[in-house]
Amino acid sequence: MKIIIAPDSFKDSLSADGVAKAIAQGLAEVLPQAQLLQYPMADGGEGTVESVLAACKGEPRTETVRGPLGSPVQARWGWLPQSQTAIIEMAEASGLQRVPTGQRDACITSTFGTGQLIAAALDAGARRIILAIGGSATNDAGAGALQALGLGLFDDQQQPLPCGGLALAGLHRIDLAGLDPRLAEVRFEIAADVNNPLCGEHGASAIFGPQKGASPAQVRELDAALGHFADLCAQVLPRDVRDEPGSGAAGGLGFAAKAFFDAQFRPGVEVVADLVGLEQAVQGADLVITGEGRFDAQTLRGKTPFGVARIARQHGVPVIVLAGTLGDGYEQMYQHGVDAAFALASGPMTLEQACADAPGLLSARARDIARVWRLAATR
Repeated sequence: MKIIIAPDSFKDSLSADGVAKAIAQGLAEVLPQAQLLQYPMADGGEGTVESVLAACKGEPRTETVRGPLGSPVQARWGWLPQSQTAIIEMAEASGLQRVPTGQRDACITSTFGTGQLIAAALDAGARRIILAIGGSATNDAGAGALQALGLGLFDDQQQPLPCGGLALAGLHRIDLAGLDPRLAEVRFEIAADVNNPLCGEHGASAIFGPQKGASPAQVRELDAALGHFADLCAQVLPRDVRDEPGSGAAGGLGFAAKAFFDAQFRPGVEVVADLVGLEQAVQGADLVITGEGRFDAQTLRGKTPFGVARIARQHGVPVIVLAGTLGDGYEQMYQHGVDAAFALASGPMTLEQACADAPGLLSARARDIARVWRLAATR
């Protein structure tokens, strides 16, 4: 019997690798002869680097870079030497978790540190860079990252522009001369599940600015500043990508990646699945078990269980989901390749208890599934 274990992380509780190990432990107690293959997954958000490194035996790297507010942070990225591929999780350098709740300010946060990670990947000899752009604290259209890579942004006094999205309102001139030439030799892929444009009512500022600390008035100012940046970019670049799907991802970092790196956008879970070889593994499997912290209708928007179920369905393999909680509308996933879903809690408990007990709860539910599976196999 061949079982594929391909979960996402359980936020604030276990990494995807930890979830996979706990599920495997429970299954092995009941099905000791089964072939249990673990493929920790992610969807382009927090945990992407960790999942890929765990599954691909890659090398973790760490750089000291500028955080969203300018103070230094230690940011991890991943290196796959055989394919000269770098996996960069922008949240490591420029993520919301890097900014205390009371200090969130979408007007001044910058992606400069993400640009520094890209520069480190270029220094390592990367030929392919996968940029996972979930969980950003920024709203600067990727201007900070571009500045870190040598793009010149100047005000009307020919002074370098300060960091932050609102500063783009004062942009007067863009100078491409210093932009790192190695960028043109690298294939960029963006792992994301956001298809918003850069500006407008569905743009980066309007949709994501408030959660990053922007007031309604600041949202309008930021939207205008990003539009001004796009106007000037259109004067020095071959095409204007502001209205393309995904340009508003990560506070507009998607715009910079499309416009300056010619990046290709793909759903994050597809990118990770390709890296770890999930589709090849699923072929010939008897069962796939996936999971995430909260399984609900939002899963349909490209989260890990949705992507895993799509692959399994193509090969006729049943899928079971283990989740911390089952939220509204999770049943919709039954029409997209999921055959059954189970919550972990065995009785009333607090969120803190559930997080602390997650390994044991996962193993217990996996044992239950294995017992039912074994019973069905003997009938």
